Amino acid sequence: MIQINNLIKSFEETQVLKGISTIFEKGKTNLIIGQSGSGKTVFLKCVLGLFEATDGDIVFDNTSLKSMDLKTRALLRQDIGMVFQGSALFDSMTVEENIMFPMKMFTDADEDEIRDRANTAINRVNLIDANHKMPSEISGGMKKRVAIARAIIMNPKYLFCDEPNSGLDPRTAILIDNLIQEITQEYAITTVINTHDMNSVMEIGEKIVFLENGLKQWEGTNQEIFKTDNEAVTKFVYSSEMFKKIREIYIKESN
Repeated sequence: MIQINNLIKSFEETQVLKGISTIFEKGKTNLIIGQSGSGKTVFLKCVLGLFEATDGDIVFDNTSLKSMDLKTRALLRQDIGMVFQGSALFDSMTVEENIMFPMKMFTDADEDEIRDRANTAINRVNLIDANHKMPSEISGGMKKRVAIARAIIMNPKYLFCDEPNSGLDPRTAILIDNLIQEITQEYAITTVINTHDMNSVMEIGEKIVFLENGLKQWEGTNQEIFKTDNEAVTKFVYSSEMFKKIREIYIKESN
């Protein structure tokens, strides 16, 4: 679990995050949504410890981030898996080498153990016969699977995903969403996903935090988002005709 307490972040005179509080629950897919400029990326970087909060606190399973010394923060980072927007694979490494990289960097495990763990992760994300391929030889969807495998090889407690469906076709995006949700539940990870993809919201949004202008305007589940009268949320969610129709169907069926 990650608890956010009155998080504030300013850059000189500009306050970007304005007192956000929420809880990201273990074993659930927690989504951060909002328009460009809403503060999503800054919020995610603060939770990751890449930005120091101006005020407030971030608590990882009862341990406050601001109370951690450098050594404790380094240990925390080993409990964090990250899936970057562009996958961020090393072009000069094979799929297997990319996945092995975190363990080689941060553990003293021997080559055989690292390779075994890499292959376990490869099998879990259904990467068939891809070990020795280069990133340039695989599809965008397979690159995302490699990124997920690399993120889970250290058996993280926390998984962060920044726009994991960016650049994917709708069918592949749904497969990646479902894979992330399955892994989250299977390994009881606290997963936080930064996304603008409303299909992801409806597919795996077990907890949704909606940001606007640095404020938390709403939070709830993908079922509750249909029912809300929050004007900022409905304007964001139902900006497309497709989701307007989905809401109309949902309300009709609920009645």
